Amino acid sequence: MNLRYAIRALRSNPGFAAVAILSLALGIGANTAIFSLIDSVILKTLPVSHPEQLLQVTIGNNAFFTNPIWEQLRDRQDVFSGIFAYGFERFNLADGGEARYVQGAYMSGQFFDTLGLRDIVGRNFTTADDRRGCPGTAVLSYSFWRREYESRANVVGKTISLNNHPFEILGVLGPGFTGIDVGRDSAVYVPLCAEKIIRAENSALDDRLAIWLRIIGRPNPGISASQAEARLKTLASPILEATLPPDVRPGDRDRYRKRTVATQRAANGLSFLRGQYRQALLVLLAITGMVLLIACANVANLLLARNAARQREIAIRMALGSGRWRLIRQLLTESMLLSITGAALGILFAHWGARLLVGFLSLNHSNVFLDLSIDYRVLAFTAGVAILTGLLFGLAPAWKGTRVDPQSAMKANARGVIEGSKFGIGKALIVVQVALSLVLLIGAGLMLATFFRLETLDPGFEREHVLLVDVVLRNGQYAMERRGAIFREMLESLRALPGVRSASASDQTPINGTIDAWYMQFDGYTSKGQEDTLVYDNSVSDGFFETLGTDLLAGRDFNSHDTLESPKVAIVNQTLAKKFFAGQSPIGKRYRVEEGDKLGDPVEIIGVVKDAKYTALRDDVPATVYLAASQEAKPDESITFELRANAGAPTSLISAAKSSIAYVNRDASLNFTTLGLQVDESLSRERLLATLSGFFGGLALLLAMIGLYGVMSYNVTRRRNEIGIRMAVGAEPGRVLRMVMGEVGLLIGAGLALGLAVSVATTRLVATFLYGLTPRDPMTLSLAVALLAGVASLAGFMQARRASRLEPLTALREE
Repeated sequence: MNLRYAIRALRSNPGFAAVAILSLALGIGANTAIFSLIDSVILKTLPVSHPEQLLQVTIGNNAFFTNPIWEQLRDRQDVFSGIFAYGFERFNLADGGEARYVQGAYMSGQFFDTLGLRDIVGRNFTTADDRRGCPGTAVLSYSFWRREYESRANVVGKTISLNNHPFEILGVLGPGFTGIDVGRDSAVYVPLCAEKIIRAENSALDDRLAIWLRIIGRPNPGISASQAEARLKTLASPILEATLPPDVRPGDRDRYRKRTVATQRAANGLSFLRGQYRQALLVLLAITGMVLLIACANVANLLLARNAARQREIAIRMALGSGRWRLIRQLLTESMLLSITGAALGILFAHWGARLLVGFLSLNHSNVFLDLSIDYRVLAFTAGVAILTGLLFGLAPAWKGTRVDPQSAMKANARGVIEGSKFGIGKALIVVQVALSLVLLIGAGLMLATFFRLETLDPGFEREHVLLVDVVLRNGQYAMERRGAIFREMLESLRALPGVRSASASDQTPINGTIDAWYMQFDGYTSKGQEDTLVYDNSVSDGFFETLGTDLLAGRDFNSHDTLESPKVAIVNQTLAKKFFAGQSPIGKRYRVEEGDKLGDPVEIIGVVKDAKYTALRDDVPATVYLAASQEAKPDESITFELRANAGAPTSLISAAKSSIAYVNRDASLNFTTLGLQVDESLSRERLLATLSGFFGGLALLLAMIGLYGVMSYNVTRRRNEIGIRMAVGAEPGRVLRMVMGEVGLLIGAGLALGLAVSVATTRLVATFLYGLTPRDPMTLSLAVALLAGVASLAGFMQARRASRLEPLTALREE
């Protein structure tokens, strides 16, 4: 009965219903979209057998292990019924030319059995397939099998090319499982032993320093997590002793032996996104929560005005015998109907919005995959928000709307509004709206300012017009001694291309997220501790600094005289020069690299370059050494070429670069991007926060303006007779204007004061996301206050102007 009447009541006022439902849909939908991401990244458990039993093994403060430690742990442990190690890899499916990468993983033999995963075609590999010297075998994911092989069952026994090596396909996993690491959709799984096939002489299977594996196990029945951890701690000492790296410094050797093994729950899997975006998603959920509160305040004000206009109807129903609680239930039913309808529409908005947000995350991670299917947590969250929202904006109007004296209401004027009502709740809601809007505007201003500062920051290089070409030679095609000559031939060929102003080669490009660092000893410098002499390095060709637009400040660049036979030389940045050679020129000085408990050959410093960002725009510039690539005795099979275009988009050079490199080696794998895009991708989190906080800040501003406009419109309408009398006895329009604007000013001032207090208390929560400014940045606070005050005053002025133009006789005749 209540529901049917509520539907009829809302249908009789479609404009009110549409505005209320749309406001709630935006608020609830935004909250659901953010929560669905939180659910996918943080809350969902792995789609495997009994995920709550899984434990991840860690060592010290690190979750990664060397393969020698893994093999020792695998052979010594007695607490896990199943245990496996895994590492990630990008596999290139192309046999040459432009690369076609898919996400893959190395897995030890018990991986599938431990997780309870089953195949639907062929078989999974087992411990028998994971042994040293194994042939190349692979298991495909369900989605990759459907996409690449059109679900053909005869795929078993065929071969797939991974990094130019044939791997026999053993089987296909069932649907639903995308990998251990949330955010990555692993397409191909290969045994751990096959890492030797892929990486050849760079294999880490016997490397006691290369940490690249993570370990997860399922304890034996009856063994708790604490018991498993206690047992692993007793195994740590002999495992670490057996895997002690050779030629390490005494201090490093002692620290290595003292590391402890621990466990942590792994039911939710592991995720690179979780660490990077967890706090950002929680902040966005708080932001959307405030937007929803503002929307609730707006709808509450609409209901207050609507219920006030219905007081004659309510009075008649009470006169006919309806009790107050009966009427409150009816009005709350209408509120809940609005909220539930808004939530249903909001789910559609959330589905679209969540996928849009994944696009933001994918800017920095090209293979981001998240399961955005709606599960019970998302449904429960949306239902809970809908119910709470309905109560928040419906209870006060329902309570106030039924506080009616039937006799007085029947005598009220034709508009059905009782004289003398001060509409205090509506004004209080406006103050709250203004306060919350100010908090969101300040937050948006801080995020936008941070993004702008990072986007316009001088990184020490010129990011525009530079094409990056990653080149990987086929494994074993060239002896190590020949690679340098091949890369040099490619570089000279690229330099000769039309449209190329300059070209260079390097191991690392700026802001690509990878690090290469060594401990070094410099002439005349006394170390203040172990970490004091940690220096980042990069191997670059001549012309690197010219191509990237990094100024050479002193000395010379590398040239053709810097060969394998000539003395080792290097160029350093300003930070290194200041740190290790304060007040002196580093030109002609030398350093040595610490190689375990020994020192490498001396390297002479021949130049100083301007500081340039290394791993991230946020990070301080580290002390950096640039080595001559021409003096690399054992170059890797991969390298990156930098091509600066004369004009236009650097991507216009891709076709010519392909042909140029293919002329030297058509089997080389190529991958193209631009330096500008690489830098932009590094700011994906900042871009996400700036875009969404700016959008929601603008939405909050609009809602606050609408709310203030609506309340003042109602107040002016309620006080038409009073204003008419004032003007009839001589009040000037300007005085009426000032009277109404005074009321507006009080509401805005109270809201701004409350908002500033809340902002000062809460903006500290976003301090970690800021760059170059504090959470209480005076400029941001001032601009936010001025913007909100100006917009809100404009909304109030429109109604004040309307009141000042009121015709006294017209107003008095309405009485």
